[in-house]
Amino acid sequence: MATPSEYSSPQRGRQRPPHAVVGSQVERDEEMFGKAFNGHVMRRFSGYLRPYRLLLVAAVAAVLVFTGTQLAVPIAIRYAIDNGLKYNATDKSLLEIAVIVLAAVVVLNYLANFLQEIIVGRVAERVLFDLREAMYSHLQHVSLGFMDRTEVGRLMSRLQGDVAALQEFLETSVFAIGDFVLITGIAIVLVAVDWRLGLLTMSVVPVLLLIRIVWLPRARNAFMGARESSSRLNGALAEGINGVRTVQSMSREEVNASLFEEKVDANLKAQLKGTRYGQIMIPTVDTLTGIAMAIIILIGGNFVLDRTLDVGVMVLFVLYVQRFFDPIRALTMQYSVMQRAMASGQRIFEVLDVPFDVEDKPDALPLENIDGSVEFKNVTFGYNRNQPVLQDVSFRVNPGETVALVGPTGSGKSTTMSLVHRFYDVWEGQVLIGGHDVRDVTQESLGHQIAMVLQEPYLFSGTILENIRYRKEEASREDVVEAARAVGAHEFIMRLPDGYETSLEQRGGNLSLGQRQLISFARAIVADAKILVLDEATANIDSYTEMLIQQALARLLQGRTGMVIAHRLATIRGADRIIVLQDGKIIEEGNHNQLMALGGLYARLYSMNYASFDDIPDELIQSAIRQGNETST
Repeated sequence: MATPSEYSSPQRGRQRPPHAVVGSQVERDEEMFGKAFNGHVMRRFSGYLRPYRLLLVAAVAAVLVFTGTQLAVPIAIRYAIDNGLKYNATDKSLLEIAVIVLAAVVVLNYLANFLQEIIVGRVAERVLFDLREAMYSHLQHVSLGFMDRTEVGRLMSRLQGDVAALQEFLETSVFAIGDFVLITGIAIVLVAVDWRLGLLTMSVVPVLLLIRIVWLPRARNAFMGARESSSRLNGALAEGINGVRTVQSMSREEVNASLFEEKVDANLKAQLKGTRYGQIMIPTVDTLTGIAMAIIILIGGNFVLDRTLDVGVMVLFVLYVQRFFDPIRALTMQYSVMQRAMASGQRIFEVLDVPFDVEDKPDALPLENIDGSVEFKNVTFGYNRNQPVLQDVSFRVNPGETVALVGPTGSGKSTTMSLVHRFYDVWEGQVLIGGHDVRDVTQESLGHQIAMVLQEPYLFSGTILENIRYRKEEASREDVVEAARAVGAHEFIMRLPDGYETSLEQRGGNLSLGQRQLISFARAIVADAKILVLDEATANIDSYTEMLIQQALARLLQGRTGMVIAHRLATIRGADRIIVLQDGKIIEEGNHNQLMALGGLYARLYSMNYASFDDIPDELIQSAIRQGNETST
């Protein structure tokens, strides 16, 4: 079943950079397990550990002390028991010493355990913070081309799940050092205390290793299947919730429920399979522990009866066997943790290594005191090589002039606006702001000179006051109120419970679309930029609100350069100049009266009395173009 995006018409909607997702890439993003060890990932990861190396050394020392106390407790108990059996009224010093030593070991065990948990947890949280901060900071500066090609959900997965996987690896790997030392120490002590009973006890270890070799690849496949199944299920769930209006309008409830049930059933089977493999090792280890315990009781008991083995030694063996298999089980699971961490680390560092397509030159200068002019000189640009969106486009917007760009969908209007702000670099030609090539100035200073208002306003969590002065935090409350009054937003803001201090929900969800757009207008005004770019900014506003905004803009654009995209032709009649784009080329230019007198594409489309280019069928647009060509011929 095809997704909605597969049926989207490329002729409707704004021209966007293509961002088709290759199936193999999706599979790689969903991959849960990687190599058992990846040297590149470990080297990069160690760079984030370096600032905390002293804490890590302290953590490892605490782990080793804790492991040593675990080894010492059974030894102390053995001597306490053996000396207790030999206790008599005249000689109890050995028993007292054994009890004191045991108490001291228990206290040391508690302190070491407490310290290792605290230190390891603190280091892991700090590294987690550093990784997320590095990813967030990098993503704030990556070029829009990367963001256009990448799904937000996948980036969020890397910021959250993949970083958490590395955190889990860091925590468990430090403890794994203690597990390895504990296993080795127990084996040495058992063989040293009684080599016969020690070797018999260790005889079950090869059986466990053999089971692990057979179990691991099957468990890995089961875990991967469960993860991928969950991903597909979550995707279907999100799609069904986000598209509930379409589902209900198309009466697809029953069909979608049936399709979702199939995914739920597949996920259930995959999860049950993964759970079965995940639980196999627990009873296996418990069984081998029981076998080792039986060997100790049967054979060790005979040794005790033959008086060739002390009771305390037999108790020591019992206590060690109980501790011996737990770290083996933990190390077995650590292998899977390491695989997940290597795959997650690979994905994290792929994001951190995303190059900046648009970067400041080493000698880039700040853009200051400009006249506000905008000029395109023979600009050619596209999002995919050999597919130019703009072709040899040249025009100039004089300081203080308002120029409107119109044309059918895909003609390059929004692309032109993106190049003004240098969201992308042109292939050929130049984009000049105030006479300076945008590639020769710093991006930060360029942003100070340009304020943009987009078709879909984006408001951030916080108050209305904070959103309006988002670009200019030092703006006073009076500046904010003045800007809101200018666009007609002050009245509705004051009707809100807390006025300008009203907290906005996610993306301003507690306001109407028109209200959000008015706030975005006020935000652009407070930014006080020389150049004001309006990219279909009135498309989602009712006629009355649009009239208010048009009146406000007439005043606000005085002394500013304005570049406006508007599909509704009636909204740009008052522009100083109108540039008509078709297939990435300028085909007409002039003010409204001049273009109407020209009788070309603009005049014919305007005469059709359509409100928007998007409302005009493609065949009518092509017909108007053909008629215009015939007339000129």
